[in-house]
Amino acid sequence: MDTTGFKTVRYSKTTITELMIPSYANFGGKIHGGILLSLMDKVAYVCAAKHAGTYCVTASIDSVDFLAPVEVGELVSLNASVNYVGSASLIVGIRVSSENVKTQVIKHTNTSYFTMVAMGDDHKPVQVPGLILETKDEVRRFVETMKRKELSKQNRNTLNSIKMPMKLESYNELLTHERCLVKTD
Repeated sequence: MDTTGFKTVRYSKTTITELMIPSYANFGGKIHGGILLSLMDKVAYVCAAKHAGTYCVTASIDSVDFLAPVEVGELVSLNASVNYVGSASLIVGIRVSSENVKTQVIKHTNTSYFTMVAMGDDHKPVQVPGLILETKDEVRRFVETMKRKELSKQNRNTLNSIKMPMKLESYNELLTHERCLVKTD
């Protein structure tokens, strides 16, 4: 098979490790989620740009769930790989873990998926190289991402369907058992 115009997953695999310093912490002494999101965006960009061979922009982020807090003094490692490619888009999977260097305990803190779009010099989307899947895990991730894309599309359609205008009386019925007060004119 001709692999011209394709790159392996390992070609663009990227790891960034950063020490969590006090200025990254919130009032509770834990690292701000926004710091972690910024680092995730950075590693997604590096991974995507390396695969695409051009500038990439973040188009969307699949849910970000914070599974465990990150403490000041821990090392955070962000491991990114291209899980899926479309025409101009790439989906980058990111696994975030934190390590206490004193105890050597490693915690999985986040997993997320960033959709990145490759851009040309004219600021328009450009085609990205195809993806060579070399391991069973890479094949599994590619197929899981295809399924996740379909679920996201279904979810978007469902969310759009609930945006239809309703009469205020209908809203009041829906809100009867919620913790809110409706005070409209």
